[in-house]
Amino acid sequence: MKYIFTLVFAALMSIQMYAAEKQLIRISTNQTDLILQVAPNGRVYQSYLGEKLRNESDLEHLEWRVHPASDASVVERGWEVCSTSGNEDFFEPAWSMMHADGNPSAWLYYVSSSVKQVPGGTQTDILLRDDKYPVEVTLHYVAYPEENVIKTWSEIKHQEKKPLLLSRYASTILYFSSPSYYLTEFSGDWAKEVQMSSQQLQFGKKVIDTKLGSRAAMHVQPFFMVGLGKPVEEKDGDVLMGTIGWTGNFRFTFEVDNVGNLRVIPSINPYASVYELQKNEIFTTPEFIFTLSKGTGEGSRNFQQWARNYQLKDGKGTRMTLLNNWENTAFDFDELTLKNLMKEAKDLGVDMFLLDDGWFGNKYPRDNDKAGLGDWEANVDKLPGGVSTLIRYAKEAGVEFGIWIEPEMINPQSELMEKHPDWAIRYPNRETYYYRNQLVLDMSNPQVQDYVYSVVEKLMEENAGLAYFKWDCNSPITNIYSPYLKNKQGRLYIDHVRGVYNVMKRVSAKYPQLPLMLCSGGGARCDYEALKYFTEFWCSDNTDPVERIYIQWGFSHFFPAKAMCAHVTSWNKNASVKFRTDVASMCKLGFDIGLKDLSEDELLYCKTAISNWKRLSSVILDGKQYRLVSPYKSAHMAVNYVSEDRRKAVLFAYDIYPRFKEKVFPVKVQGLNPDKMYKVEEINLMPGCQSVLKMNNQVVSGDYLMKVGLEVFGDKSLQSCVIEFSEQM
Repeated sequence: MKYIFTLVFAALMSIQMYAAEKQLIRISTNQTDLILQVAPNGRVYQSYLGEKLRNESDLEHLEWRVHPASDASVVERGWEVCSTSGNEDFFEPAWSMMHADGNPSAWLYYVSSSVKQVPGGTQTDILLRDDKYPVEVTLHYVAYPEENVIKTWSEIKHQEKKPLLLSRYASTILYFSSPSYYLTEFSGDWAKEVQMSSQQLQFGKKVIDTKLGSRAAMHVQPFFMVGLGKPVEEKDGDVLMGTIGWTGNFRFTFEVDNVGNLRVIPSINPYASVYELQKNEIFTTPEFIFTLSKGTGEGSRNFQQWARNYQLKDGKGTRMTLLNNWENTAFDFDELTLKNLMKEAKDLGVDMFLLDDGWFGNKYPRDNDKAGLGDWEANVDKLPGGVSTLIRYAKEAGVEFGIWIEPEMINPQSELMEKHPDWAIRYPNRETYYYRNQLVLDMSNPQVQDYVYSVVEKLMEENAGLAYFKWDCNSPITNIYSPYLKNKQGRLYIDHVRGVYNVMKRVSAKYPQLPLMLCSGGGARCDYEALKYFTEFWCSDNTDPVERIYIQWGFSHFFPAKAMCAHVTSWNKNASVKFRTDVASMCKLGFDIGLKDLSEDELLYCKTAISNWKRLSSVILDGKQYRLVSPYKSAHMAVNYVSEDRRKAVLFAYDIYPRFKEKVFPVKVQGLNPDKMYKVEEINLMPGCQSVLKMNNQVVSGDYLMKVGLEVFGDKSLQSCVIEFSEQM
């Protein structure tokens, strides 16, 4: 009774404060304002989300948004920032919960708010509390002024005697009022990631989600763009760009209501996940990160700069070029083969040799993908000297050594399965279904988390000098039952992902300088929560340079080039080694190709291209990126990078499949200093070939390059050019 009286008194005080002075909560970057308001009913609503308002006094004119209604009794239906099921709102809620007495409602009232400084920004925390039940939700917002990015998440806890059943748990709700809305989503499949498609949102709901549990983004990536008023464009128009930090099941809901307003709800997918929240347990939703920008190019640069500064592991550090053995050997190798490849890596000029799948398992050797997962001991037949001998060979060759692991997975043919069959996610009384001949380890189990962590720890402790991990995840969750959770299966999808993050966090804390590649059967893991602990991710198993142009174009909307791994392989032999290398060079460069398959000129070209990439890596990896010509709108593609001081720039241009006598236009570079002069030089030329660039080795103003441009496109398929711009003093 005392608890209810306190809440009622607080609500009355809140209403009195509102009458005296409008209570606004301002969350701002240098370009965007998100204005929240405590309404007369004591609840919090969104008053404004858009371009930053210049005058503080103008905020007093904002009103909390209400839904027009013919019935005056529902006038208080508004843009509630934490709308819950069971209240007077008619549309999709952020939260749904069932109390022990069967009541499915929650009405959340403002209690307090606070502001504190965090690295790079300002964090605002807003405490809300139910007036009938001991339930509270805290809303968190971090605004990064310089990068124009806002990050938001929520926490819920309660003091009820019995568990609170959660069936929806969104990170936030954002509201928009615009004449029209156009969604761009990123979907596909293995080897066909981030295919972009757009549609106009009409009345009702559009849902993008995944139910795969692990390798969750195999069919749809966890980010989107919404054009406000017109379809998204690179340099024009208001656009919302958002992504969720969750490597498991996620859901984006876009709902246009009866009067044409849009609500955007990012969340964990509640599919098969009615979560029993215990007393005093805190349920934390994933971080949702968004930017409002003028065009997608500006929004991408916001995300890329923010990631390098605050979210990506070692975001300001360098990246190693590498040679991977997979395309050379697959599972079939021995110490001598690898030793020779390490020498090739040094001869090529890369920094590291990466040993891929197939190096482990003894009772059940990893000679194919049917056995060995879980048994992380070097195979004595292939590698009698173990991993430490390979590291010694690498050092003798003059390169670093990295290794592939898939520690969250298990093959039925493994010693681990014999010892711990209860560690695998699978039904107790049905025939087991295997995806790629493997099962997913139950990461909701703390013992399994300790084991997975120990895989990395043991390799690191026993093999001094191990410099890199490629961490794979090839299977979604199948046979969806946790032996550990028993009668609490509603927690599986959520606690499994929390377990994965817990291990990643432990590894990163123990080995803060260790670079790691995030991989998941290609590009099915690419979220900004995991990237707190990984330096980069593998975009796709598809390394065909034509397909990679589209894949890398798509991922570039949300990720910096230094986070995106791209390798030169033998895929698509219709494309020259130059074309394949130039495509990979627009990201974090690697090779997975046998030098013996290259001609003398091709090998010399690759060495030169690697040298150029290393020399210009600070521009490519840390510079501002400008997407110039879209492969979705042309038979060509172009992108350029500009250093922070604008003294250096690099342009990548590709002719994909031009049509006969197709008219092409000059490419206008972006981001240069219009008042400075730049030397124009084509690099990455094949030995003996001369540049056909008309302005090669000439000096011209940044103004000219941005307004008139360069003729870099041709009429032949699978041609490329790389151009360096250097400011002249």
